[in-house]
Amino acid sequence: MKVVIDTNVLLVIISPRSPFNGIWQALLSGKFQMYVTSDILDEYAEIIERQMGVRVAEAVLDLLTELPNVHFMHKYYHWQLIEADPDDNKFIDCAIAASAELLVSHDGHFRVINQYSYLNINLLSATAFQALIA
Repeated sequence: MKVVIDTNVLLVIISPRSPFNGIWQALLSGKFQMYVTSDILDEYAEIIERQMGVRVAEAVLDLLTELPNVHFMHKYYHWQLIEADPDDNKFIDCAIAASAELLVSHDGHFRVINQYSYLNINLLSATAFQALIA
């Protein structure tokens, strides 16, 4: 299963005390394929560093770049589907480039993908995704 994870979800899955840590454990054990781009990794690093510190951000990014089921994508087209928060477009662009089946986020801006059924990308919350991979 090909998945793109928004920063707001990544932030809550990495803590061992999080109720969503099962997603992180599933990623570590290779239960799904995660797709990222350089700008997604940059945002992950920035937000994790701000919330949890430099050491945690470095550890998470190092791990993500080493896991065999985390794949780096190059985007060749910018779809610009989200007008309300254009910075979120990087996740949709990555999902399209990767032919991902799922985009996992708590951000309502991503509901725009429901208007484009031909993209075949389903938007799931962390709760729904964790139930799916359990």
